[in-house]
Amino acid sequence: MKSAPRGDDTSHVEVSGISPHGIWLFLGDREAFLPFADFPWFRDAPVAGVLHVERPQPHHLYWPDLDIDLAVESILNPERFPLMSRERPNRRLPRPAGRRGAMPKRAPRRPRRR
Repeated sequence: MKSAPRGDDTSHVEVSGISPHGIWLFLGDREAFLPFADFPWFRDAPVAGVLHVERPQPHHLYWPDLDIDLAVESILNPERFPLMSRERPNRRLPRPAGRRGAMPKRAPRRPRRR
């Protein structure tokens, strides 16, 4: 018995816009907004990576170039998903004491024994 050919993909997703505040997605019959404040990993992502989005299942989005997975429900109802990633700036390391940019002193070398 032969199976019927697969139909067209009904789970369509498209990036409909990128603004300084976030990304607009068209999810089949509705549009959703991903603000950078709630989804900071998209802020500095290359545009080509943001535009390449897949929807392998109706409830799942995947950006393969960025290795980001999101549930559609977390975009449509972010208040139900309070654990959001927050970017933190890198902390500066303390400078060595003494002259600015000075290298630390080395221990004295021992003489070689023969």
